Amino acid sequence: MEDLDTLVLRTAQRWWTEGQAVVLVTVARTWGSSPRPPGSLMAINGRGETVGSVSGGCIEDDLIHRIREGGVEAALTGAAPTVLRYGISADQAHRFGLPCGGTVELVLERVAPQSRLDELLRACEQRQSTERVLSLKTGNVTLRPGRRDGVPQLDDDTLTTYQGPQARLIVIGAGDLSRFLSQMALSLGFEVFVCDPREEHRASWNLPGVTLTHEMPDDLILRLKPDACTAVVALTHDPKLDDLALIDALQSDAFYVGAIGSRRNSATRRERLRVHFDMSEDVLDRLHGPAGLYIASKTPAEIALSIMAEVVAVKNGFRKPASETASSGEGVLFTA
Repeated sequence: MEDLDTLVLRTAQRWWTEGQAVVLVTVARTWGSSPRPPGSLMAINGRGETVGSVSGGCIEDDLIHRIREGGVEAALTGAAPTVLRYGISADQAHRFGLPCGGTVELVLERVAPQSRLDELLRACEQRQSTERVLSLKTGNVTLRPGRRDGVPQLDDDTLTTYQGPQARLIVIGAGDLSRFLSQMALSLGFEVFVCDPREEHRASWNLPGVTLTHEMPDDLILRLKPDACTAVVALTHDPKLDDLALIDALQSDAFYVGAIGSRRNSATRRERLRVHFDMSEDVLDRLHGPAGLYIASKTPAEIALSIMAEVVAVKNGFRKPASETASSGEGVLFTA
């Protein structure tokens, strides 16, 4: 399953290839409370069909109405991109359902060859972070290497946005917990790999949308080369498998590396990695163990929820205070 931004871009490109007129809408700036953050994308075709969103629904309804009433041209002031602002007045904020008088500024552009959506999509598939600069005067687009998490910038002449590779989750171990974790990750737009060299664990494991591999965990980590959009979670309870993955993952650019187990087992693992594999304290401090936020979880589904919540929190820039304990196994018996 693709993340929402990639889905919007791919759908917009497909509609345009099919010969439809398409408007790509980008949230450029927001003030106060707003339902969608800057950088959010939406596409609307000439029939009023949409993918993605820029608000809670009311702004989308207004944009669709404009297009249905007057075509794509009605949503644009000319051939060049158009900047629209919603929520300037209290009446407009109320009309469009913007909370607390929030204001959102949108950039609307007609999809055309100079939009370079096909190139942008290829860069995402190749896990390259890309800066996209849209000229507000001509609609021409410049693509260049950029950071994944850059904040959109709008000035009188250009809109600069950032697009990067899909978030990716590598799970070590195929079991019930892995299945629940993978399902949640897929629903959140992650690309998911599950690795387990043990044939008996893989035999009945099948989940559409997940890449299942029988490689040794360290071979998979070395092959995929985790980047800053990748999380790695070890779930086997078997040091011969988990440790192999953790050693290489902790030395990669992965934004999250975690392993399940009680606090006692996590402390033992940390000491084992330090003594037998000569890993420094700075590197070991990257390890989330026990993995997961504390929610008093007991079942595999609840434990998966706690782990996925922590993965998303770290992805979004949140760092758990050291005093907080995790929920993935302390005092709880379960099968990974």
